[in-house]
Amino acid sequence: MDNKSHNHNMLKGYNMLFYFAGSMIMHEPSEECIVDFWERGILKNLPVSSSNPNFVIAASQLRDSFADKTIFGKLLREDYLRLFTTQFPALAPAFESRYGKEISDSSGYHSSSVTEFYNSYGWQSKFKGKIDDDHLGIELLFLTLLIDKYLILDDEACRVEMGKEIHRFINHHILSWVPEWNNRVQMHANTLSFKGIGNLILACSEDIFVLFGEKLTSTISTDFLRN
Repeated sequence: MDNKSHNHNMLKGYNMLFYFAGSMIMHEPSEECIVDFWERGILKNLPVSSSNPNFVIAASQLRDSFADKTIFGKLLREDYLRLFTTQFPALAPAFESRYGKEISDSSGYHSSSVTEFYNSYGWQSKFKGKIDDDHLGIELLFLTLLIDKYLILDDEACRVEMGKEIHRFINHHILSWVPEWNNRVQMHANTLSFKGIGNLILACSEDIFVLFGEKLTSTISTDFLRN
């Protein structure tokens, strides 16, 4: 497999993890579906691997998360409600606006509404009016769309610019608050499943941020990956 195909498959793998993790924090888990998903052992072999310490921890947590299937789904649902639901005082709310931050860079950029970022691409969440735009699940969905756009671009200059946009989005709308959110997940989650999901989101965001922070053309340096 040549390097371009390797990079393409690697980014697709990260997108699969973003889709999975985003859906787990955005929707209350169905006990039957969740038990079936975990029981099949899908999370024991993730589509990418990384030497990022957060990724290593996440992979271990997810591998060890499935125990007694008779109570697994119930425990996961209860944990979801405690951590993320708006019906109760959520212990780890997954909304960017719930985390105080002052983000600026050397160019004087200050973090603005994530909706403005969506609008600049003419994108509107299909959950508009039901789930706020700054929910982490929505932000991860948008990130996967940016990565998909990057993967289908043929023009090298356009790919470089899209890479910069991915890097900028992660910097200002994910890594600006997800580390604090994940700290709360690690502190309050009762299940290894959600601890693993929290670390997985952080680790994958960090990895993609590093990859697109380099001077990208059609090649991505993967020196720090074991994929």
